[in-house]
Amino acid sequence: MKKLLLLITFLTLASVGCATAKISQETQAPSREMTAPAVEAPQAAVAPESNDAVIAQATASYTVGPDDILGIDILEPEKISTRAVVAPDGSITAPYIGQVQVAGQTPYLIRVAIEKRLTEGYLKSPSVMVSLLESHSRKFFVYGAVNRPGEYALADKMSVLRAISMAGGFTKFGSSSRVKVLRAKTDSNGYETIKINIKAVMDGDSKADLAIENGDIIVTSEGIF
Repeated sequence: MKKLLLLITFLTLASVGCATAKISQETQAPSREMTAPAVEAPQAAVAPESNDAVIAQATASYTVGPDDILGIDILEPEKISTRAVVAPDGSITAPYIGQVQVAGQTPYLIRVAIEKRLTEGYLKSPSVMVSLLESHSRKFFVYGAVNRPGEYALADKMSVLRAISMAGGFTKFGSSSRVKVLRAKTDSNGYETIKINIKAVMDGDSKADLAIENGDIIVTSEGIF
């Protein structure tokens, strides 16, 4: 009987030992390595537009005319800066090369023409910048019942409402609903008449306003009392 008890005890201890060893092995087993997320390669940077393309795009909407003032900077081989007023015949005087016809051209095209002339016998590999300093060739006119009638320089995004504001606004007898724009016809002599209701614009109807073009004449009338 005593031998039987010893055998049972031995078998029990052996079973417990095996279970403990199995648990220990599972505990000490190395954990599965986590796969690092894939990192996408950075996209190739988009090449910026060339400097010439940017300049051409920025100045494409403006053509130079008489009385405009240009800044001319020769950067290489020696730096020379000057201001040039466009003469009535559409020309300017540029360093080294003298008279250059510029009327009807953008600052970018004027720059190309000056660099070409300089390369033809004055400077080697010149670098030139031409900028519009003041615009005086593009004009509009405001007449009638405004406080400061007269001629004004045409700026970008000029509308009838802004033009009347530049002219000091309506007189006390001026009518905001009796405004018209006289615009020269392109295919014949005379003017096209465009009626503008400034009162509607000031009431929030932006579509009732009109973008001013070079040479437009704005006429404001007094109200009917």
